[in-house]
Amino acid sequence: MKDSPNILVIAIDSLRADHLGCYGYQRPTSPAMDGLARQGARAQQFVCAGLPTHPSFTTLYTGQHPITHGIVAHGPRNVLGRDAPSLPQILMDEGYTTCALDNLATGRIWFRRGFEFYIDPSMRHTVYIDVACEELNARAIPWLKSHGDERFFMMVHYWDPHWPFKPPERYQHLFYDGNPTDPDNHSLDAWWKHPLGAVARDTWMRTRDGLITDAAYISALYDREIRHVDDGVGELLAALDDCGLAENTLVLLFGDHGESLVEHGIFFDHHGLYETTLRVPFMARWPNRIPAGSTLSPMMQHHDVAPTLLEAVGALVPPEMDGRSVLPLLTGQARDGGRKQAISCECTWQAKWSLRTDEHKLILARAPDLYGNPERELYDLKADPDEHRNLVTEAGGLAAELEAALEGWIAERLAAQGRADDPLRAHGTSLNLA
Repeated sequence: MKDSPNILVIAIDSLRADHLGCYGYQRPTSPAMDGLARQGARAQQFVCAGLPTHPSFTTLYTGQHPITHGIVAHGPRNVLGRDAPSLPQILMDEGYTTCALDNLATGRIWFRRGFEFYIDPSMRHTVYIDVACEELNARAIPWLKSHGDERFFMMVHYWDPHWPFKPPERYQHLFYDGNPTDPDNHSLDAWWKHPLGAVARDTWMRTRDGLITDAAYISALYDREIRHVDDGVGELLAALDDCGLAENTLVLLFGDHGESLVEHGIFFDHHGLYETTLRVPFMARWPNRIPAGSTLSPMMQHHDVAPTLLEAVGALVPPEMDGRSVLPLLTGQARDGGRKQAISCECTWQAKWSLRTDEHKLILARAPDLYGNPERELYDLKADPDEHRNLVTEAGGLAAELEAALEGWIAERLAAQGRADDPLRAHGTSLNLA
């Protein structure tokens, strides 16, 4: 253990991969994160297993898929079993000083499990998602300075790109030069007709000049928030270097889930199992262990993080974890080892499963879609990466094959736990407009 690295995990809420420069985005939203990717490894296909935030973070900490740990949605009916593995607890037992800069434990106590220090700056806010990266760093950086002589595991959860997008004034000149309240712009008309849009229209979708009408302006606000949190990431990484800790710290950065801006008729939120919400950035830096500038193509998911970190520190991976270590991929010791398929679910606003391969994705609904999207969807991710053309009828044989594989996987996983009911059907959506 004496040679094991410090660990800094940076999780950024609602961060989709394709809005970062290192993933090909043209706007300069992410210079610090781009720099981190150049200094280490970047995964091309890191796929969220369960959205939104509670399922994703529970997957991260337990190393288990949502079908195993059972947290498939937000809502009061969710309770994590006491016997579920806990990455922070294992690291604490291995001698690490564990610290979280986060606020999820205010709603679900299991997010506090295993953390010796739990720092929640959002207690000063009426709305917990309003906490900004500056407030987190104001607590994280002094903690690093005072605990840098200890072997530590630090988790920092930034919320800035989460709606409602409210970047600080100093970013207001970026990425947009139009008129956000132009009465002749009708790009949001479809949103106003949706029940969720009607709520947004009377709350955060306004400026001092009136109702926002331009969808491009909201997308620019999202990009400004990415640039905002990127500056926070840069400040935190600079502090790590200033403390002389960078050389012996394994840094992981990823999104918990992505964000739909207008795609598939889903405006400014994280619903739907499309690439906009499932494909998130993942990058890792560990000087002298992870080759700089490497790009990894195999699929990975959030439940692979805990086994990866445990292998990195030489700890045993509990057999109850579903994930698999991708450390050999990160260090260049293996070229393969990723997932042949990535299975994801959501059950907050809508109940859906998806099965994703390198080439295709099947989406299967368990209940009517809040946005009116089809019950079954099939996309060719190579030919149609934006998922515009549903092939479920045209390629019916492939759709049936993938659906059988998905249903078989669900049944197998449930049988292994002595359960029969699909958790999406058993739980039901936790948010609705009824």
